[in-house]
Amino acid sequence: MTRPPEHPLSPQDCLVAVMIAVSASDAHMRTSELVKIENTVNMLPVFADYDMDRVNVISSMLFDLLEQEDGLDALFGLIRDNLPERLFETAYALACDVAAADGQLYEPELRLLEEIRYELNIDRLYAAAIERGARARHLPA
Repeated sequence: MTRPPEHPLSPQDCLVAVMIAVSASDAHMRTSELVKIENTVNMLPVFADYDMDRVNVISSMLFDLLEQEDGLDALFGLIRDNLPERLFETAYALACDVAAADGQLYEPELRLLEEIRYELNIDRLYAAAIERGARARHLPA
């Protein structure tokens, strides 16, 4: 019996890739964003069985991919191929949390969030609610 080819990315890998892409989008991966990614992977149920060492593997793959001319398109293709649709809103919520983690939203982050919304077909009303929740969670004291 022939086994189907394995996907290069697990759904959790896709979620990590989206978070890292948002953090790297403005060319400055801030400590607060990296801590947010680490805490997310350590705490959320969707990552319960995820090997934290994969974060470095996914980071390396992502940076290699983004150096290519159509790297962002390739990334979204991988995500659409390997992330179940039921986790599309989760991916967007995690992306928003990483973008908001440092208390500032920079233009490249906003553009990438817009692209994620489009590529994952996130309803605009749902996106607004997700964005508002991220903003509320990351307001300074």
